[in-house]
Amino acid sequence: MPLEIAQALSASRLAEIRAQLSPLLPTTRPTTLEIGSGHGHFLTAYAEAHLDHLCIGIDLIGDRLERSARKSNRAKLTNVVWMHAEATLFLEALPADTALAEIFVLFSDPWPKRRHWKNRVVQPEFLSLLASRAGQGARLYFRTDHSQYFEQVGALINQHPAWTLVADAPWPFELPTVFQKRAESHQSLVATKG
Repeated sequence: MPLEIAQALSASRLAEIRAQLSPLLPTTRPTTLEIGSGHGHFLTAYAEAHLDHLCIGIDLIGDRLERSARKSNRAKLTNVVWMHAEATLFLEALPADTALAEIFVLFSDPWPKRRHWKNRVVQPEFLSLLASRAGQGARLYFRTDHSQYFEQVGALINQHPAWTLVADAPWPFELPTVFQKRAESHQSLVATKG
């Protein structure tokens, strides 16, 4: 695809996401973001337990978002929104004065082959963009069943000036996702924006 067409599509998608966010933000409620919300089990339950939060789940797969919306609609939740968006584009679309309180990245694709690592969501540029949209003291919760990806994310966060790993931090809300149920084991980390 020629660069001009790709840029036009990206600009168009960015405008669509901003239009969807416009009635939601800014808000005085704590804002929770789940990147790669899957089938919506986790964020629906989280939103139900945290009615004072605005919860936003993003995913790339439309069918998953439809399933997620059905779950939150059945629960009659008004504090959760599902959006079709790529993580970086979504973060770019957020208003500059957005202050995310919590960000969950649960069992994102580990892209296990070294030549595909560039596709992993957690990268230095992503952490910087995320920090620019996170409020002071915001928490980043990361969980994976891929030990190499876990180690890489831990190292990236240790090297990043905006984020600090929190040793022995409690996990704020436990509800196994579809992918967590499939995993033999998993590892979790918590980072805070300094």
